[in-house]
Amino acid sequence: MLDHGKEIIGKSGRLLAWTVSLGGFLFLIGPILFIIPLSFSSSPSLKYPVEGFTFDWYRTVLQPHPWMSSLKNSLLIAIPVTLISSTLGTAAAYGLHLSKSRSVVLYTGIFLAPLVVPSVIIALALYFLMSKAGLIGTFLGVIIGHVVVCVPFVVLMVSVSIRNLDPVLVRAALNLGASPWNAFRTITLPLISPGLVAGALLAFIHSFDEVILAVFLAGPSQYTLPRQLFSALEYQLDPSVIAVSTLLVLVTGLLFGAVEWLRARQRR
Repeated sequence: MLDHGKEIIGKSGRLLAWTVSLGGFLFLIGPILFIIPLSFSSSPSLKYPVEGFTFDWYRTVLQPHPWMSSLKNSLLIAIPVTLISSTLGTAAAYGLHLSKSRSVVLYTGIFLAPLVVPSVIIALALYFLMSKAGLIGTFLGVIIGHVVVCVPFVVLMVSVSIRNLDPVLVRAALNLGASPWNAFRTITLPLISPGLVAGALLAFIHSFDEVILAVFLAGPSQYTLPRQLFSALEYQLDPSVIAVSTLLVLVTGLLFGAVEWLRARQRR
């Protein structure tokens, strides 16, 4: 009788968990799924019911201007940002791991601060700094600004990988005559590579989707895809905006799926 009651409670708990999960999923994803059909509407206005079915808005997105040029700018910024952030973030995470200083918690907080400081505050501070350096409206200025907010993602993910690293392996390599650099290159780096790749993907996603820094730091020739999307929402609202948004959601979802897959591999 007792076992039967536990079985009923267990089934009820699982049903409740599935119901809450499904409700949360629909609450978060429902608005996105609701607007996607508008990207196939033959009407130039955003309204339901959808009038007709067409891929014309996706063909519009593939035109050289303005969407493809802004996509090119986004990639020209996100790719170097990812490479720089991955290098700096990995070095920072490894240095924090090896540090014996009592201030290591403070240093860690400094590296991770951009994750909790509002983006507008960071953008405003960078605007004044870049204006003094004459970097407003340049690719270099935008890249530097993006690196500031993307490095914490790499530090966080690599730090998790390093904490799961068996230090005996590195000590064994050093005792066998390997230099610190060779031990890092042949032992540490391959073992933390899932965290490094996950951090790099998060840095790429954040840089690619960043709009607030682009508003403050970018000029007309550095319009990124999110910045162009933001402008279109203000001045040219048509289904092509929804088409771009749908493609961004799809690509971002695939990248986040890759990050979760790497994190699952790392936990094994």
